[in-house]
Amino acid sequence: MNAGIIGLGLIGGSLAKAYRNGGHKVYGFDINNAILDFARLSGAIDGVLDESAIGLCDALFIAVFPGDAVAYLEKAAPDIARDTVVFDCCGIKRFVCDRCFPLAKQYGFTFIGGHPMAGSHKAGFKNSRANLFHGASMILVPPVYDDAALFGRIEELLKPAGFGRLTVTTAEKHDEMIAFSSQMAHVVSNAFIKSPTAREHKGFSAGSYKDLTRVARLDARMWTELFMGNRDFLIHELDGFIEAVSLYRNALNAQNAAGLIELLEEGSRIKKEVDNE
Repeated sequence: MNAGIIGLGLIGGSLAKAYRNGGHKVYGFDINNAILDFARLSGAIDGVLDESAIGLCDALFIAVFPGDAVAYLEKAAPDIARDTVVFDCCGIKRFVCDRCFPLAKQYGFTFIGGHPMAGSHKAGFKNSRANLFHGASMILVPPVYDDAALFGRIEELLKPAGFGRLTVTTAEKHDEMIAFSSQMAHVVSNAFIKSPTAREHKGFSAGSYKDLTRVARLDARMWTELFMGNRDFLIHELDGFIEAVSLYRNALNAQNAAGLIELLEEGSRIKKEVDNE
C-alpha cells in the first residue's frame, strides 16, 4: 500500500510511523521543512508527498487544522487518482465534509470524514508513535452508508493503524457528541486551572487534579478553530454544565446538606450507568 500523510504532527507523524512499520510505502508533507527532513531521516517516511507522489497513493490522510485541510484538498484534488480514498483527521466534521464531499464528487475520488480518537497533550512529530491508535476508535463519516465494498476497502486501508473500533456516523452526530466528549472537557480543564489556588497545589494534589487538568495545556489556535466551528453544540453543552454546577453552589450556599447528597448521588449513579457498571 502507498499512503500519503499531510501534516506530520502528533497524529500525522503517528500514522506515518504506523504505516511505515507495517511495511507500507509512506509519502509525507509538512509546511515545516525541518520536520519534513527529520521525518525522512528518521525513516518515518520514504519520500515527499508532491504532485507526482499524490497520484500513487491508495490512501491519503490529511492531519492539519480544518481550514487548512479544506484548502489543501481544493489545491490537490486534480492530482488525486480516482481510486484513492482520502481521509481527513480533523476534530469537526460538518465544516470539512460540507466542503470536501463535493470536491471528491467533482474529481472522482472518495473522501471519508475521519477523526481518530487518540492523542496526547504533548504535540508534534517528536511525540508521535506508531502505536498511538492501537485499540482506539476511528470515527468515520462516509459519503454513503449502504456500500459494503467501500466499507471493506476502508477497513483494509485503516488496518495498519491498529484501530480497535471503527465508528460510523453522520457529520452532525459527530459534532454533537464531540462537543461533549472532547471540546467541553478542554474548556473545563482550561478554565479550572485559572484558579489562583492552582499555583499552590504542590503537596496537596493527586490523581483528581492530574486527571482534570491534563488537557488544560493545549494549542490555543487549533482549539479555537475547533470550538468556533462547532460553537452551536459546544454552547449547548456549556449551558447545561453551567446550570448543573449552579445547583451545587446553591446547595452549599443554603447549607443544604440533603440537597448536596442528592446531587452527588445522582452524578455517581449516572457515571455508573454510562460506564455500564
